[in-house]
Amino acid sequence: MAHYQGKRVARSRWAVIVLAAAAVIMALVLAVLIYQKYWDKTPKDPDPTQPGDTLGLDGSSSAAGSQDFPEPGQPKAPPYDFSQPAPEGEAVEQSYFDDAAFVGDSRTDGFMLYSGIGTGKNLTSNGLSIFRLSEKKALTIDGEKYTLLEALALEEYGKVYISLGINELGYNNDKGFYRSYCAAIDEIRRVQPQAVIYIQGLIPVNEKQAIESSGHDYLNNDHLRIYNDLLRQAAEEKQVVYLDLYSQFVDENGSLPEEDSRDGVHLKKEPCQRWLEYLKTHTVDFDTLYPDGPPVPEPAEPTTADGSVQE
Repeated sequence: MAHYQGKRVARSRWAVIVLAAAAVIMALVLAVLIYQKYWDKTPKDPDPTQPGDTLGLDGSSSAAGSQDFPEPGQPKAPPYDFSQPAPEGEAVEQSYFDDAAFVGDSRTDGFMLYSGIGTGKNLTSNGLSIFRLSEKKALTIDGEKYTLLEALALEEYGKVYISLGINELGYNNDKGFYRSYCAAIDEIRRVQPQAVIYIQGLIPVNEKQAIESSGHDYLNNDHLRIYNDLLRQAAEEKQVVYLDLYSQFVDENGSLPEEDSRDGVHLKKEPCQRWLEYLKTHTVDFDTLYPDGPPVPEPAEPTTADGSVQE
């Protein structure tokens, strides 16, 4: 009986030793886990398949998802909507127009004189028409005669503002007007491939004043609004910026207010200043328009003086 009790005590001591050893091992494992979680600051090799901090060449850390290292799958900015007029934004400084060319007729010439812009290239001519930009030598620069496109190619510009269409109302050729405007955009893009091209919608006229001043009954707002619709279509087709100047000047009667003009067509000083303020708050960056590069200009088609395609 005593021999049996001795064996039982021995077995109990051995079990206590085993349990104690197991407890020590578990305590060590727990201590290692706690150390790694809270005190171990040894840098780990990043897993290239997982998002996380990246180490720069100078030892600095750059978090994934930052501007320099966008997180995979981050959505791109939506493409510019060429079917809509340029959205209003914060006004730019006047120096924005230092590398701008202003293409137009006598209306644009008045803008350059009276708006206070004080910069930009004045490429205007009284009676200038979209139908003859590549043919009529309407501009004189340093004593030399140039077509508009020849003059535009003499320098490099960051922006080209086009304002043409009043004189063309008298041709009564809407199809030719649209075709000629699209062709002009292609030619301008060909000589100024890095420029933002702005098409300025036509400012309304005051028909009563225009008749009294010039006797021209073709200067009417019904046809002018058709032209503005065509300009918007051309801007969308050719992917250039449309500026809705019409809505900035039209009154409740669909006309240019009498106080804005003396002859119903050309603007006084204060409206020209408003014109400039509109341009300053409606600008678009080249990269915003063409993140993948601008469209390729289409080959030019020979046309007649009224914009009709030559057979």
